Amino acid sequence: MGCMVSLLASNFAFFPPSPPTYQLKKREDGKLTVVSTAVVIPNAADENSLDVLLVDTKHGNKIVAFYLKNPYARLTLLYSHGNAADLGQLYDLFLQLKVNLRVNLMGYDYSGYGASTGKPSESSTYADIEAIYECLETEYGVSQEDIILYGQSVGSGPTLHLAAKLPRLRGVVLHSAILSGLRVLCHVNFTFCFDIYKNINKIKKVKCPVLVIHGTEDDVVNWLHGNRLWKMAKESYEPLWIKGGGHCNLELYPDFIHHLCKFIQEMENLTTEKRLKKIRKSVKQHSRSNTGSCCTCRGEKCSTSNCPECSDCCCVNNVSWSLNCPECCKLSGCIKCCHVPKFSNCFGPCCCIKCSKPSCCVKCSMPSCCYPKCARPSCNCMSCFCCMGNHNGTNGKQEG
Repeated sequence: MGCMVSLLASNFAFFPPSPPTYQLKKREDGKLTVVSTAVVIPNAADENSLDVLLVDTKHGNKIVAFYLKNPYARLTLLYSHGNAADLGQLYDLFLQLKVNLRVNLMGYDYSGYGASTGKPSESSTYADIEAIYECLETEYGVSQEDIILYGQSVGSGPTLHLAAKLPRLRGVVLHSAILSGLRVLCHVNFTFCFDIYKNINKIKKVKCPVLVIHGTEDDVVNWLHGNRLWKMAKESYEPLWIKGGGHCNLELYPDFIHHLCKFIQEMENLTTEKRLKKIRKSVKQHSRSNTGSCCTCRGEKCSTSNCPECSDCCCVNNVSWSLNCPECCKLSGCIKCCHVPKFSNCFGPCCCIKCSKPSCCVKCSMPSCCYPKCARPSCNCMSCFCCMGNHNGTNGKQEG
């Protein structure tokens, strides 16, 4: 049943123009050029401003890509288009974005779109954008720090797929984006395992600024999709809600290009050095919390001045723990660190009944459960969390 629904969602997700709006031809020098039935595409390859590429994907398909070069560009826009267009229809838009935003622009057709081989599917679009990103790196020397991913409608799927994997991206633009495939079709509020383009989960993994653009009168993908993605992004940029805008006409509104220009300029000013410094700080904090080098409970760090063995200290559910020292972590609002847990049957405020180690608990509210005297007078615990530890009952010293 799940596979059938997923296939149904995929069928509704992709509408490649038929016939394609352009064809590829080889020039005498072996380079590719474009003949379009939709718009006039000048032979810009002669002027070294347009590269027409065929890129291999890991699925064995060959996808078409247009790389438009701007000599004044500092950043590169990787554009993933909607579900009912191909590169022939988007060429004019690409030219406007290249000039007005002062960027290099890489646009590509999904497998099964335009002159690209294969059939469109969720997994193939992921392979497509990964191949295009690799092409930018290897053929043009563009690093992820200088890339802004742009996803329109269904294109938000491959865009967030790649963005979730690249921690040093300069930015992401979500244009009429979707929360997931089934949320567009059925307006459900939960995620099925067979849903497609689960952007609602991937947006949380994006570590760069995210600009969301959505029309308030979008009757294909409700404005609530964009609003929720904006709220869930870790680093949300000021969104653009185009009043009266639909699903396919946002580029016609003056605010569209003005807001995009503002975003691009701010991303340019966010230099690579500043961006990397911020990322290193975030990675360092994440590494500390994972390795347990120090407690980070409620924004406070544990005190290690009296305990060289605090390297094993960590936080779990806002309670500080240490495998080596019950005194190392002193956090406001946190119960005192205990030693290795030792639980027994208990249904009261304390976790054990008649603790066998007199020094293991501190001032428990149930005298019958634990002994009222703490082995360490300096701990100042207000109540017992649980009977834990491996202490010596006679002298109060740790055995571990």
